[in-house]
Amino acid sequence: MRKSGNTILITGGGSGIGAALAHELYAAGNQVIIAGRRQAALDAVVADHPGMAALTVDMGDAAAIAAFADRLVADFPALNVVIHNAGIMVVEDRIDLAIAEATVVTNLLGPIRLTHALLPHLLAQPAATLMTVTSGLAFVPLAATPTYSATKAALHSWSQSMRWQLKGTGVEVIELAPPGVQTDLMPGHAENPQMMPLDEFIAEVMGLLRQEPALEEICVERVKFLREAERRGEFDQVFGVLNAGH
Repeated sequence: MRKSGNTILITGGGSGIGAALAHELYAAGNQVIIAGRRQAALDAVVADHPGMAALTVDMGDAAAIAAFADRLVADFPALNVVIHNAGIMVVEDRIDLAIAEATVVTNLLGPIRLTHALLPHLLAQPAATLMTVTSGLAFVPLAATPTYSATKAALHSWSQSMRWQLKGTGVEVIELAPPGVQTDLMPGHAENPQMMPLDEFIAEVMGLLRQEPALEEICVERVKFLREAERRGEFDQVFGVLNAGH
């Protein structure tokens, strides 16, 4: 992924990690398009960044994603980077079917559907990047959010397979796996001192993105407690610590 001169789509770009990435990538000299469901949130981000674009899309709606992709390619033919950041995280009391189904559709089917729609265009570019935003919970699940954790584990697996399938093409696949970050992803996260401050997270991520050779996985130091738990032979202990009190 070039450091500047890209045309970048960021889903879930109206708040949190998506908005922070949009700011940093815009400042680095890229054309940035943010997308999300809430026009007002998107407009608030764009207002501070002349030339940034915003488009609404419901990542849970297959037809809307297809139409969005067509419009995106028509309006931004130089598009060469897609960051799949949109997602929902909701506590489930055992099995809440409505929450589970919405989470699977948004967090997993959404990126798959959008990639399906955009991949022919990306393959036609001299160089392109697909970035998935997963989670440390892809590697050690939070029992209170079973479907969220499962979708992030699935997206991690999907990213690995897509990276292999696209080997030898001009499309690279990068996975960004955040720890808990102070955003509004869930109520209370933004104020929770146990979560990583957003500005610190983004600064570390941008440093890792600039590394040469490029990294396939972007993992800040704070997420390695989860990412490397199984490698260290400590999965059960880390699972117990993570879920104590739940």
